[in-house]
Amino acid sequence: MIIEDQSQPFPLSALGTRWQVLTDQVMGGVSRGQLTREIVDGREALRLRGDVSLENDGGFVQMALDLSPGGAAIDVSRWGGIELTVRGEDEAYGLHLRTADLLRPWESYRQGFRATSAWQTLRLPFSGFAAHRTEIPLDLRRLRRLGLVAIGRAFAADLALADLRLV
Repeated sequence: MIIEDQSQPFPLSALGTRWQVLTDQVMGGVSRGQLTREIVDGREALRLRGDVSLENDGGFVQMALDLSPGGAAIDVSRWGGIELTVRGEDEAYGLHLRTADLLRPWESYRQGFRATSAWQTLRLPFSGFAAHRTEIPLDLRRLRRLGLVAIGRAFAADLALADLRLV
């Protein structure tokens, strides 16, 4: 199932839902970020850039996508994980998942990855996602949102995403 393939006008995903930028400013932090669509090293991609700051208890910049209009949950239990084609500046990022079971904004299921300076396709199995600040098990029948996140340390984020799919 294709989630993003650059086929829709920016900021729409292949699902028809809108990509958005979220930062720690929603909680008093001072990190800044922006999301654009552009050609990156020969490929059309979404590009998240920003400055992650730890000031004021901050520390994240995120490109987030609801998987269904209105944020309704979808059932992804027939797939084994998520495949994404990314490029960066040899920095660590995270793919965060949220389900309809999570009520607090700091709760998620997380898996890290490194975005190198060359395009690469990564496969992140659902079994590799760890619960963060929740004891509720990941229920793949209730997936609501995903986010690609620069988090946890001060740095200049620069992450390009060419495509994203369930596999």
